[in-house]
Amino acid sequence: MIPKVTLWSLLALGIVFIALFFLGGSNGSLEVAGDFLDIPRFTNAFLIWVYILLALVILVTLAVVIMEFANNWKTNRRKAYMTLGVVGGFIALALICWFLGSPEKINIIGYEGTDNEGAWAQLADAVIYACYFLVIGTLGTMIWGYIYTKKLSK
Repeated sequence: MIPKVTLWSLLALGIVFIALFFLGGSNGSLEVAGDFLDIPRFTNAFLIWVYILLALVILVTLAVVIMEFANNWKTNRRKAYMTLGVVGGFIALALICWFLGSPEKINIIGYEGTDNEGAWAQLADAVIYACYFLVIGTLGTMIWGYIYTKKLSK
């Protein structure tokens, strides 16, 4: 019962923040390349909600991995080491993506701050590279699964 209530509550809050962002009016407008774009009033609230959800996802993921490792350590040490291998692989992927990223300034029209250079720019690049690697890995897994089930398992 508690997981259902939690999930429905998170969904409802997400819908509220999305509605506030898109329907909550504007704080003026910004001229970009001759066009005037509205600045949503509840941008900060929406971003904070996204950060909260990201933190929850990270905490839940870490908790599940730790619990799986502990359960596997008791019953099957080989599976426990496999869990550590997967975690190590994701850490290696994160490091590779970080070093592929560039700290050079990203030119954003209408933005005058400093959050588009240095470590933040490198983090943005790292996230994009991680998405590329994960999509390629997903497609590779789908293709391998098809080949394995249709061709090799007979």
